[in-house]
Amino acid sequence: MDVALTAKATLPADGLRGTLVGRVELSVGPAVVAVREEGVFDLSVIAPTMTDLLDLEDPVAIAKSEGSFIGALEPILANTAHETFDPQKPRLLAPIDLQAIKASGVTFAKSMLERVIEEQARGDAAKADTIRKTIVDLIGSDLSQIVPGSEAAMRLKAHLLDQGAWSQYLEVGIGPDAEIFTKAPPMAAVGTGALIGIRRDSTWNNPEPELVVVVNARGEIKGATLGNDVNLRDFEGRSALLLGKSKDNNASTAVGPFIRLLDDTLSLDQLRNTTITLRVEGEQDGFALDGTNSMREISRDLTDLVGQTCSANHQYPDGFVLFAGTMFAPIEDRDRPGEGFTHKSGDLVRIACPELGQLTNRVAFCDEAPAWTFGTSALMKNLAGRGLLSAAKG
Repeated sequence: MDVALTAKATLPADGLRGTLVGRVELSVGPAVVAVREEGVFDLSVIAPTMTDLLDLEDPVAIAKSEGSFIGALEPILANTAHETFDPQKPRLLAPIDLQAIKASGVTFAKSMLERVIEEQARGDAAKADTIRKTIVDLIGSDLSQIVPGSEAAMRLKAHLLDQGAWSQYLEVGIGPDAEIFTKAPPMAAVGTGALIGIRRDSTWNNPEPELVVVVNARGEIKGATLGNDVNLRDFEGRSALLLGKSKDNNASTAVGPFIRLLDDTLSLDQLRNTTITLRVEGEQDGFALDGTNSMREISRDLTDLVGQTCSANHQYPDGFVLFAGTMFAPIEDRDRPGEGFTHKSGDLVRIACPELGQLTNRVAFCDEAPAWTFGTSALMKNLAGRGLLSAAKG
């Protein structure tokens, strides 16, 4: 299966009507860009980093009118896929740079139950099906009407404690405090067309299709993009203290294809009501898996999650992006009955929604994906060498 990155497959349903920004690798280094009908435009003189752009008073106006022409979008997309990448030509990168990469977990009832099942199974996929039946019989399958932190949620907690069925995942799922964790360091995310990584020593893992909100240094939601919060279910199932190893590995965070800024074509309410779709196609076995992540079913509002991330207790001077969580937790059997889904090397993963376009990646083992070598220090040296840090406006 070839990864064909085209404008039609990658852009939002309304094409270039909205305000799209991102990053492109040029021969001289990374550039912050705007994508418009006329093509792709370099904004680096005005905003050397995406953090700089989002901190400007009116990034939408800048993205709509400023920048120097790089080229048409189609050839840049064609050169972005890992299989066809030519380092001498421009390609898309993850659309974020200095932002902290945060994630919120257990924000949907369906995935909350799956986290409880992982915990009970101690990371053993073969036990999951039996435990799933037991847990559902005890607490039901629909907790979507429970408002986290409410009196009803606390009554349910007391009941489950009496039944010996309480879990740390239920605590963050229906308790007052959201689970917010660091998914990856700044600059570690890969973009569309890149390989995404799973560990060789993981035998139970899956993609997590998510809405990713983009927040500036002032704590303002400026836009959104798509993300794949690759998850090793066996690692986290063995112990929640292995969350770091489960989540933060080479090429395990995919973000893109672009950031769509909030403007007169995109509102927070549209994001609250969107549906994110997932398609996995197996290169080795022809297996196919489809899933959805309906933002209407999230248990905490996006502004609540952002407020629990950035507050008087914790600041982000370079801004942050926040994976909003997923209701998708695949249980379809891929190999043997009762063992559910797990990735195989070569899987093609497409995550899409009408407002934000499509993020496309192929699965590889972490040690096979290109090593992460270009970090924050390298970016600062590169921008300084190009004279962009002193030339930036705003």
